[in-house]
Amino acid sequence: MAAPSNDERSLFTLVGELPDRVSDLIRAEIDQIKAEISYKIKHFGIGSGLFAGAAVVGVFLLFTLIVAAIFALALVMPGWAAALTVSGILVVIIAILVWIAMINFRRGSEPLESIESLRKDLDMVKGTGEYDRD
Repeated sequence: MAAPSNDERSLFTLVGELPDRVSDLIRAEIDQIKAEISYKIKHFGIGSGLFAGAAVVGVFLLFTLIVAAIFALALVMPGWAAALTVSGILVVIIAILVWIAMINFRRGSEPLESIESLRKDLDMVKGTGEYDRD
């Protein structure tokens, strides 16, 4: 029996390296999934904290509106106007916090790209997937 040619050796070498390459690919995909999930959890946490901050400021808004109503009913000098001004500022603060929170929730709710990529890779290894030429 003749010794394998250089072409056959490189094919044997490639086939021998295949399990290691697939293993490395799967590890890299799993690491990427972990990073994406960590990123999403971070943004959900930030969004939740900002919603909680908006709720606290909303409680202060309620108190100042009550004070404004009392001042308006009592018709005591322009004290009620000052309370309404403070309430307006609090409304602006709440709106800004809610807007930032919504941005963070949208970032956190985007679909994971790595899971779909891992599925395609596994389908290709099984021979059931199509090669994507993008």
